[in-house]
Amino acid sequence: MFKGALLLLGAALLLSCNNTGNETDTKAVARVNNSYLYNEDLQNLVPAGTPKEDSIAIVKSYIDHWASQKLLYDAAEINLNKEKQEEFNNLIRQYKVDLYTSAYIEEIVKRSVDTLVTEEELKAYYTANKDNFRTTSPLVKLKYIRLDKDYPKFAAIKSKFLSGRKADVKSLNNIAIQFKSYAFNDTTWVDVNEVYRKLPFITPENFDKYVSSGISYQYPDSTNVYIVKIKKVLEKNQVSPFELIKPTLTQLIINNRKLELIKKFEKEITDDAIKNRKYEIYK
Repeated sequence: MFKGALLLLGAALLLSCNNTGNETDTKAVARVNNSYLYNEDLQNLVPAGTPKEDSIAIVKSYIDHWASQKLLYDAAEINLNKEKQEEFNNLIRQYKVDLYTSAYIEEIVKRSVDTLVTEEELKAYYTANKDNFRTTSPLVKLKYIRLDKDYPKFAAIKSKFLSGRKADVKSLNNIAIQFKSYAFNDTTWVDVNEVYRKLPFITPENFDKYVSSGISYQYPDSTNVYIVKIKKVLEKNQVSPFELIKPTLTQLIINNRKLELIKKFEKEITDDAIKNRKYEIYK
């Protein structure tokens, strides 16, 4: 389909190019001043199965865009002053240097950096930098069940839920399909926004009433009844729990290793260049 669209769109252009007697022109689909767009530049432009009309439109749009860019670039070269052009050329040269060196260093670091972080290293880093890891909102450890208001054997479910015995938790998990929603893992910290999502009757205005360490309660609404047990609450701006930020700590330690490795590599390559007289500073 692409070939058909290209042939239809480019026939007149190709015919006019043939009349110039220039061998290069005969292979082009379009020309702007001294720049040419060739068939190979348009390969894989149109997805397979694209209708004929759409194919033509896609190719035409691409060629028009290419032409606009070339015309604008040529105009810019004529109209921008020399100082501005030199400024841009310097930026381009620096960008190329940065792109190449960054890619090379990234490959070196990827092959060399040690990504294994021990528990001891994590705890040592956490202890030394605790003040940098403070909560931005309250965190909560809780569990809950949401049931139909007329759920049979409600008292038995509530008793097992509040007991804390592993056998009772297992028993509740076995019948969890009967609950509208639930969460039994109160060893994991959740953000306050997750609390609002799971327990929509809790709002920022009544948060302190329903979310406090060690409390348990049931809350009925028009169709549901919630059984909630709050294990622990960590207020905003407190030191974040170690277990919560372990992934962040791991990444920070690895990033620090990468930075040290880059510094070491840059020093070694410079020292080696001086030693082999590839780098000299003239006085």
